[in-house]
Amino acid sequence: MDMTGATTSPTDSAPDAADATTKTVNVGEFAFERGGSVDLDVAYETYGDPSNPPVLVAHALTGSQYVAGPAPDALGPQAEGWWDDVVGQGRPVDTREFYVISANVPGSCYGTTGPASEGPDGEPYGADFPAVTVTDWVHAQARLLDHLGIETLYAVIGGSVGGMNAIEWAKQYPDRVERVAAVATGPRVDAQTLALDSVARRAITADSNFDDGHYYGDGHPDDGLATARRIGHVQYLSKDSMEDRFGRRAAQRAIASLDDPTADAFTYRDVVSYLDYNAEKFTDRFDANSYLYLLRAMDEYDLAHGAGSDAAALADFDGEALVVSYTGDWHFTVEQSREIETAFERAGAAVTHHVVDSDYGHDAFLVEPETVGTPLRAFLEGGADGADFAPVHASLFS
Repeated sequence: MDMTGATTSPTDSAPDAADATTKTVNVGEFAFERGGSVDLDVAYETYGDPSNPPVLVAHALTGSQYVAGPAPDALGPQAEGWWDDVVGQGRPVDTREFYVISANVPGSCYGTTGPASEGPDGEPYGADFPAVTVTDWVHAQARLLDHLGIETLYAVIGGSVGGMNAIEWAKQYPDRVERVAAVATGPRVDAQTLALDSVARRAITADSNFDDGHYYGDGHPDDGLATARRIGHVQYLSKDSMEDRFGRRAAQRAIASLDDPTADAFTYRDVVSYLDYNAEKFTDRFDANSYLYLLRAMDEYDLAHGAGSDAAALADFDGEALVVSYTGDWHFTVEQSREIETAFERAGAAVTHHVVDSDYGHDAFLVEPETVGTPLRAFLEGGADGADFAPVHASLFS
């Protein structure tokens, strides 16, 4: 396959990660898969020379388009450089060799139109925003690429629900993508994840400030969103990882006030402090409605939808695929990644499945970047055959 680059004008080229700037494009009226439409703005970031082969990087659930380098100050440090060690000059996804594009998905709150955006009446959409799906994300990204003058992607890469986004590209636009890298993901979530995510959503909607999703301008449902995020962080670590990091140690200081009348009689644990700290930081940067919408999009995704089977969904894709999974990940298990591998194989695509021996948990693909960077570099350079080598042990990089 040839390494098809962009035909973008110089004004669309981006600086390197260190001084990247935000870009937004209006892609016109956008019809959502489950009904409804909006005049859609897509916020995106680019890195590298637009004449190089284009690589699309899909962000995870609450990630942003700022895959590398800084984000605007208003968004805070949690929104920026979430894959700095993977994307950039000399990194596995080398911005000297590839033109990297990352777009904030519809329904999010980092510049692409979502529930917090202003609607036709001048007020935030709130709960009137249409339901979004992973397929919607892919179609919005395709509209962005049309604007950039990019017909064919050299590769699309994503982790977690971003991995679902990546494999959906092979389903929706098999002729527009040559390589797919799906990291720490699955063709659908399992029953346990569905259950936990439903509790997270209930925490938000039960908050007294939720106001049926029309809380803008008033008190936001921060308590509910914080609880939902705590549930998420439990899902992102393995049992062994939590025990190793926290055990039953007492925290040095309390991060959040506790309404539990028994709290004063017992120790405030380090693991609870960790959850409280991350929940507090999260409510400062993310919109509760966006969390509801994106979490639902992940939960309802099913690669086989409309096709009958996973393999049938990928039948028209004749490119190459890399699947990366982590032994300590119970959010998206190795077995779920094997389902993706099998689907590509049965569809006739060249595929390799790289299993990383790590007990960190789901977030290993973010916090142990070498474990994903090594197979990604090999895959981009040599395809599925080039990435087919012995499993990586996370201990090699600690």
